[in-house]
Amino acid sequence: MQDARMLPSTAGLVTNRRRWDLLEIFGCYSLILLVLWTPKPYQQSFYFIAMAWVILSTCISFEGWRPLGLGISDCHRSFWIVGVAIISAGVAMFIAAQLHTLHQPNGLWQSLREYGGYAAFSFTQEFLLQAYLLLRLMRLLPSKPWASFTAASFFAIAHLPNPILTVVTLVWGLVACFVFMRFRSLYPLAVAHAIFGIAIATTVPEPVVHSMRVGRGYLNYHAPHKDYLNHSDRVSTATWVMADAPKRR
Repeated sequence: MQDARMLPSTAGLVTNRRRWDLLEIFGCYSLILLVLWTPKPYQQSFYFIAMAWVILSTCISFEGWRPLGLGISDCHRSFWIVGVAIISAGVAMFIAAQLHTLHQPNGLWQSLREYGGYAAFSFTQEFLLQAYLLLRLMRLLPSKPWASFTAASFFAIAHLPNPILTVVTLVWGLVACFVFMRFRSLYPLAVAHAIFGIAIATTVPEPVVHSMRVGRGYLNYHAPHKDYLNHSDRVSTATWVMADAPKRR
């Protein structure tokens, strides 16, 4: 009888949790889209609001470091994905060199500044995709494959209207979600993400990939004159926040 009396209370907790998950996803994703599509100077304000929303809601819903993929004890088990990324990037750069489309920043310091910034932001993107969206979708949807496909779709839509990044992030999002569910570690995924992103930025011609821009940044992109090419407009223009100066790293 005691267990029977507890059932309505348990059902209420589950319902409340589902509603909270929906609110967190809606709030986070809406703010991301506002950052992508709102013109200056408002986009910077939305960027900081989005950061605050993610941090606050993550703290409220905190379930431990390992469920979020932030544990370090088992991260070595999925580092094979980094090897796959390195091999793929090497092949892409070799082909680009043969086609004379390989480009890179001038000098070691420029490379470290640009690629280091993108690598750091890759971790942020993987956290949003896996630890934020995927975990909540796994509680809301009936199966893990559906949760993975939905999270990857959200991730890809955030890269519109850039056709190359939209397709690549849909494929990568699916792979990353399944790897995360199997091994629960963000660190190898973030490293692989950075390698893939840098490979795209250095092998695909800049006028084609629009300096890795998305949202309004993609539509407003103007290819720099070849004599005045600004290399800081390449990898440092990281996905969903790198449309113009206020959104660059």
